[in-house]
Amino acid sequence: MAKRISLREFQESLVRRLADAQSAPRRDLLGLTAGGEQWLVDLADAGEILSVPPLASVPLTQPWFRGLANVRGTLFGVIDLSAFCGGPTTSLAGTARLVLIGARHGANCALLVSNTVGLRSPEDFEPGDTPETPVAWIPRHVNDLHGRRWKHIDVPQLLTNTEFLEASAV
Repeated sequence: MAKRISLREFQESLVRRLADAQSAPRRDLLGLTAGGEQWLVDLADAGEILSVPPLASVPLTQPWFRGLANVRGTLFGVIDLSAFCGGPTTSLAGTARLVLIGARHGANCALLVSNTVGLRSPEDFEPGDTPETPVAWIPRHVNDLHGRRWKHIDVPQLLTNTEFLEASAV
């Protein structure tokens, strides 16, 4: 038989749990690696994270457009983040993941990354130096407590970036 508790005990327990949840550090960022660089995406913009499914290649596209992924009957365009930024192509094996970033913004788009490194809190970072040639979809660079540089991706800006939208190689 289940343990019986009074309504007062239940309410006090609920108040304690709510207070603990509000005082816990916020984890609003998802850490990624691609092309040997560290990246951050707002958790609200990161949809699902998946192992890489089989990709259907699309002819006459840029090398960074890796193909189409069928995710539960919906097709997602897969962009290799490293290759898009001028780095090496990402291997589809091992720890590679797809991060579905466009669903919230009405675009069926996925980023192919080397690895996901977990949730991060904004308080874990301090402002970094601004590059000489800033990119609109990378509005800021930050440094973590170990001095590693992270690039923060502005997903809505990325999804409207002209280069990002031009996957055609012709």
